[in-house]
Formats: sequence, C-alpha cells, structure tokens
Amino acid sequence: MKPEKGKRMKRHFIQWIMLLTCLWLFQSPAMPATGFVYTLKIDGVIDPITAEYVNRGIETATRTGASAVIIEMDTPGGLDLSMRKICQSILNSPVPVIVYVSPTGARAASAGVFITLSAHLAAMAPGTNIGAAHPVNQSGEKSSDKITNDAAAYARTIALKRDKNADWAEKAVRESLSLTDTQALDQKVIDLKAVDLNDLLFQIDGKIITLPHTELTLKTQNARVQAIPMSWRENFFHTLANPNIAVILLLVGIYGIIFELATPGLGFAGIGGGICLLLALVSLEALPFNFAGLILILASVVLFIVEIKTPTHGMLTLGGILTLIFGLMLIFSPTGTPQEPYISAKVSWITIIIMTLLTTGFFVIVVTKGVEAYKRSPALGLHLLQNASGIAKTALNPDGIVHVQGEEWGAISDEGEMIPSGSKIHVTKVEGLILHVKKDT
Repeated sequence: MKPEKGKRMKRHFIQWIMLLTCLWLFQSPAMPATGFVYTLKIDGVIDPITAEYVNRGIETATRTGASAVIIEMDTPGGLDLSMRKICQSILNSPVPVIVYVSPTGARAASAGVFITLSAHLAAMAPGTNIGAAHPVNQSGEKSSDKITNDAAAYARTIALKRDKNADWAEKAVRESLSLTDTQALDQKVIDLKAVDLNDLLFQIDGKIITLPHTELTLKTQNARVQAIPMSWRENFFHTLANPNIAVILLLVGIYGIIFELATPGLGFAGIGGGICLLLALVSLEALPFNFAGLILILASVVLFIVEIKTPTHGMLTLGGILTLIFGLMLIFSPTGTPQEPYISAKVSWITIIIMTLLTTGFFVIVVTKGVEAYKRSPALGLHLLQNASGIAKTALNPDGIVHVQGEEWGAISDEGEMIPSGSKIHVTKVEGLILHVKKDT
C-alpha cells in the first residue's frame, strides 16, 4: 500500500505543477505591460534630413515594439521628394503613426498637408491651420496642368486610403484651400482635436488602427512618452536648410576665397572660405534656389573687384550693391519651383540689408587695404641696409659687430682700417649677412 500511496502523491504533485503552469501561461498575456509611444518633432522645412529622421523614428519604434509614433509637426512646406518619402514611410509603417499639428499657432501647409493625410490618425491643436498645397512656379503663377494633376491625384489617393475628405484634399492642391482646426475636424480632414499631448493620448486610446497586415487597438492612456530628438548631425544639416543661413555661408565663403587671393600667405581665410562654400552647396541642395539669383550675386562680386582694380569713383560699387540686393531677393523663390513645388523659401530683408552692408564694407575697406598692402614695397630687407647709419658695438680690426636699424650685424671695415668701439659708421655694401662699413667723419 505504501508504494501505491507514494505514486498517487507524486501524480497529484505533477498535476498541480501542470495546473499552475497553465494558469501562469494563460494569465501572462492579460497582465498589462507598460506601453510606450515615441514622439518626433518636425519644425521647419521638409527636407531630406527630415525624411531620414522620420524614417529612423519609425524603424526605432518598430524594433522596440512601441505602441505608436506621434509626429508633432509645424511646417510651412518642403521638398516634394522628401515629402513623398515621409508619406511612404508612414503608409507602410507596421507601427501606428499619429500626426499632431501643434503647438497652438502651428500649421501644416503645402507638403504638410500630404503628411497629415497619410497618418493613421491626424490631430490638430486649437489655433492651428492646414492647407494651401497648390504647386506654383518661380514667379508665383500656377504650375503646369501635369504637375497640378499629379499632386491632386496623390492627395486624393492618400485621403481615400485613410478615409479622409478626398474632395477637400484635391481642392487644397488645385485651389489652395486652407482650414482652421475646427473646420478640418468638421470636414473630416482630421480625426480629432487635442489641447496637448496628454489629451491626445487619452483620446486615441482604444481606437482601432489598420496596419499593412493587421489591425490593432491603441493602448495609450497610461503609456510612457519617449522623445526621439534629431541627432546632432541631423540637427546640423537640417539647420542648414534655411535660406538666410545659405546666403550667409555663400557670401562668407566668397569673402574668404577672395581675401586669400588678395593677400596670399594667410591660409586660414582660404580654408575657412572653402568650408563655408561647401556647406553653402549642401544648404542650396535642400532649397529650390534660382540660378538667376545666384548669377546676380556672383556678378555683384565681379563688379566690386573691378572697382578695386580700376576705380570708377563708386559707379561700379553702386552697381554691385544693387546687383547683390536683386540677387539675394531672387536666389530663392518664396513660393516654390516646378521641380519642388511645396517649399516656401526666401531671404529675410534683415539678412539682405546686413549682408549687403558687410559685402560693401568688405570690398571697399578690407580687400582694398589688403591689395594696397600687397603691392607696397616691403618695409624690411637687406637692400634697405645700404647706406644705413649705425654704431660700432665692438672695435672693428678689421671685423667686428655693429648696431644698425635696431639689430646687431657682423661687419668688416671697408678699407681694413681700425674703427674703435662706439664710433658712428655707415654701411657701404651688403654681402649676404655681412656688412661692409666705413667710419663716419
């Protein structure tokens, strides 16, 4: 009997272990793990760096199992290619992406309209606006029907994909329509309004999101929020995508190169100028610059240089100033180009005035003085010792040391005569670093 009883106890023990294991397995999924969401911030022009940043954020959220990605956006527009890359990243994201136009006073203009429409959920803060996505050319006139039709079709496609107001999306492109946050909600352009990020997380909790291969229910009410900032590299190059910074780098680079050519031998001016020019090229690549404006800026530099070489009593300087102003005004289109129709870029008047004054002063004062100094005869040289007066530091019999022009020199008495120490002498000939001197009578 004892062996039978032992077997029963062993069997009961195993059954209890199996029961507890099953209970633990079934209970584990129901145990709420602390969810978290990532936030990205788009502030300014949509450029290649912005597209890289958004893609990196979505990849990070996918890899770490985040509940969602929230893009807080305030943009005047951006590059067409960059905008489309962002939209593609969002449309194909395996993680829910919410675009939140904020803070109060922010906007989702031009390219921002497409990005907002592509989100799984779109929200706006009070006092924000969205719209004005019509592509235009450099003169501000409507672009060709081909470009407009392509943009309108793209906007409608995205809106239908996200069950948004496709008619308004198309009109935002064709007619540059804009809406306030309240109007956007009423016309089904966005999904909700939220006062702040916490309010947004509360409102989207429980909403069902359709992803490329599945559906899921958002759990964001008590989720932890973790920001993904731009890296220092992304921040640096994104900052370069600024029209004012671009023209400053361009002109400073030109200053450095010209100053190096005018006064060779310094080195750092040329190196600094070259670096600024390279950074300016990077900046111009992200902006729709106008070749006509760039040519006018370079022409103004030529006029300033010619004025230095062949003075015309200020006529060429005046022409250079006017040409520079027009060049700075035209180098960027304020409303976009046919190739990049969704960017808004222009140089501020403050930058135009300051850079015009600095450029004029640079050529009139700095470069002019540098050229004059370069052409002037050198102040020092062995040939200047010829016939110079001095004093014999030691007795010359026939050689010794003399003091001439603040320095001591090895010297030889011109005619082999004895010259006492302290005698006044003058130089009759210079051979290498040896002076031939004669005693003054």
